[in-house]
Amino acid sequence: MMEGILNNYYETGAIILFGVGFVTLLMHNNLIKKIIGMNIMDTAVFLFFISKGYIEDRQAPIVRGVHKGVEGYINPIPTALMLTGIVVAVSMTAFALGLTVKIYEEYGTVDLGQIMKMRGDENDDS
Repeated sequence: MMEGILNNYYETGAIILFGVGFVTLLMHNNLIKKIIGMNIMDTAVFLFFISKGYIEDRQAPIVRGVHKGVEGYINPIPTALMLTGIVVAVSMTAFALGLTVKIYEEYGTVDLGQIMKMRGDENDDS
């Protein structure tokens, strides 16, 4: 088992990163920390998929001139998909941060527990 973990250290690192991001997302009440946890999880997914697309001793599929005697090429599809994923992740981060700014302007805090208490007080007055 230990040999498998050491041979697949990119995947192991991605799983550890995902766990760190997930725990950060679940354990903190601060909205900014939750967004950071979400970004760590995104990065872990990107690392995992790109490492799965890599094949050792293969070259990038950029053909220039003469064939160099390479057995094959690295699959470009996971990398292309992750570039799209990065764009979506950056957009979602910007949107989440924008919402957090609006929440801070409304409630004066980014602590989710305090916001829920304030929301409970508003609902009791109705």
